Amino acid sequence: MEVVSGIAELRGKLAAYRREHGDGRIGFVPTMGYLHEGHASLLRTAKEQSGLVVLSIFVNPLQFGPNEDFERYPRNTERDLQVAEAAGADLVFMPDVAEMYPRPNRTTVSVAGVTERLCGASRPGHFDGVATVVSKLFHIVQPDRAFFGMKDAQQVAVIQQMVRDLNMDIEIVPCPTQREADGLALSSRNVYLSEEERRQALVLSQGLQLAAAYAGQSEPTAAALVDIVAGHIRTAPLAVIDYVEALQFPSLEPFAAAADAADESILVAVAVKFGATRLIDNLILPIRK
Repeated sequence: MEVVSGIAELRGKLAAYRREHGDGRIGFVPTMGYLHEGHASLLRTAKEQSGLVVLSIFVNPLQFGPNEDFERYPRNTERDLQVAEAAGADLVFMPDVAEMYPRPNRTTVSVAGVTERLCGASRPGHFDGVATVVSKLFHIVQPDRAFFGMKDAQQVAVIQQMVRDLNMDIEIVPCPTQREADGLALSSRNVYLSEEERRQALVLSQGLQLAAAYAGQSEPTAAALVDIVAGHIRTAPLAVIDYVEALQFPSLEPFAAAADAADESILVAVAVKFGATRLIDNLILPIRK
């Protein structure tokens, strides 16, 4: 595994790989570091489907709001590199902010529609920052496939929309959410939780499973799904709900009848604060035809 911090150096290594392996597929896993099993699973999947796996580690300031946790976002470079190598990364791109944004950024990628609900409503400008940095990384790496975890389903929808709209020749590969044994979705922010917050945070996955059980027994409605999940989350005294919503996926439009929802699924998505820590989770359900 090689580690590079400069864009020119990374491009040089990728060009050399393409010259030597003309038909070799390049897989790409963009991250903000503090790697865990969720990231490792993306790297392993990329390794199965690619000749060369590139991992980026960059905490992107553009996607953090003024009162969010950019400065205290967890970082552990030594552990990240150990996880990356064990999971099969071939090249790790670790730029600093000056490398990615050497001058004030005057160009922003903004994706409409899919960014206007869920985290997009709660965190104005967040997905502009995500789309901008991912677009930059795609142009730098020029991968054949890019791998994203479904824990942030809205992010997947945003990136898929951007790739379609801008005719980027990249296949986006959504990968299943990875969880702890007790059901808590893996997240770099879990490290912020106190012992009691961590225990109570299980209401997120539990509520989603209750919704899945309900949907398996009857024709689900958005209101019923939201009531089931929100009702269970409210049993945790420390939980402060940002949103609980049921929408069509990947359009993120309001949930409609199956006749109006070709190629769509149901996304039940939650964002909940425990103390200062904001957690997200979701569940994808089929729409009955």
